[in-house]
Amino acid sequence: MAENIQIKTMAEMAAAGEAPEVLFWVGCMGSFDDRAKKITKAFAKLLNQAGVSFAVLGTEESCTGDPAKRAGNEFLYQMQAFTNIQVLNAYEVKRIVTACPHCFNIIKNEYPELGGNYEVIHHTQFLQKLMDEGRLKVEGGAFKGKRITFHDPCYLGRANGEYEAPRQVLQKLDAELSEMKRCKERGLCCGAGGAQMFKEAEKGNKEVNIERTEDALEIKPDIIAAGCPFCNTMMTDGVKHFNKEEEIEVKDIAELIAEAADL
Repeated sequence: MAENIQIKTMAEMAAAGEAPEVLFWVGCMGSFDDRAKKITKAFAKLLNQAGVSFAVLGTEESCTGDPAKRAGNEFLYQMQAFTNIQVLNAYEVKRIVTACPHCFNIIKNEYPELGGNYEVIHHTQFLQKLMDEGRLKVEGGAFKGKRITFHDPCYLGRANGEYEAPRQVLQKLDAELSEMKRCKERGLCCGAGGAQMFKEAEKGNKEVNIERTEDALEIKPDIIAAGCPFCNTMMTDGVKHFNKEEEIEVKDIAELIAEAADL
């Protein structure tokens, strides 16, 4: 995954009679999408830097079933979920951290009714916790004078009420945090949720991600911060639509913190 970090699988840890502090659920985007892989690497480096004992499932991890469920295929969702729950329960997993709000939401709120009960943490919440405990220290000088705006992921914000953790993590950077008019409870979807990422757009006069990117461009940011690989893709596409990719970066919070920590 990265030259300077060794990432163990749950199978390797179990074989050695060890148990990690937390299971890092990578998710499909973080595993297979070239852009999202960078977020996975950045977060893994931060966990390593903070001395967190963690493991991944590796090839034993499969899709949570979120896209199938949101698209209306409950049967496929339950098949995928049961498979994952069997694997997780076999390893007696207690705590899961993930950089994908879609994975976070479904494992936290919908796996319990199928027998999967875990403490599930979004990566921004975990980063905040590591900083509060003094396990992860960040100097924000790299971002001095930069204007950052944060786009709230639907499944982290409105679905689970978490607005403060990502902002508190961003406050550690020596930057100006500017809010879009539509933020927090009033935040607008990036256009990818509910399996929309994988289908053609419905009739209308504007793509949702273009509308959302306009919200961001209004405040003239240097960086649009995201906390979701789907949001990252949609906002990046929006910035490209307006030919602003030379002026505006779209980065996950984990990438920003890793950069500030010089990892």
